[in-house]
Amino acid sequence: MSAFFSSLRPAMRMANAPQTARAFSSSPANSIARLTLTGRLGAEPELHATSSGQELVKYTVATSHGNRDNRQTSWWRVTNFVPEGSQRDFILGLQKGTLVYVEGDARMSPWEDAEGNSRSTMNIVQRTLEVLKRPDNGGDESR
Repeated sequence: MSAFFSSLRPAMRMANAPQTARAFSSSPANSIARLTLTGRLGAEPELHATSSGQELVKYTVATSHGNRDNRQTSWWRVTNFVPEGSQRDFILGLQKGTLVYVEGDARMSPWEDAEGNSRSTMNIVQRTLEVLKRPDNGGDESR
């Protein structure tokens, strides 16, 4: 048994050591919350403009879990700060019901409702979008 614990000691020391370099990531060393979703588009993506005039695309992804009798669906709001050209047109051309794989950064946004209550909303800022399957029925996923 002591051989087992002695083999863990170097790993335990490394777990407590301060992290000075992160060669495995190009993101800043601050905290991030990365989220990966595989689900269907709840509606066709929409083009919006910020107050500064920057274009962005917003869309929702529905993910489901559980058996047929007790299925639970979660709706995720995703934002893509769109580059110009074909990439924007590609995203805007996706139909409701398209099966997508999305990687993004999760961000909490605090806000105040009409009654003055503090609320917060989670938004996903897209990093990666891949189309896994286009709908066979023209986007009608009600069947």
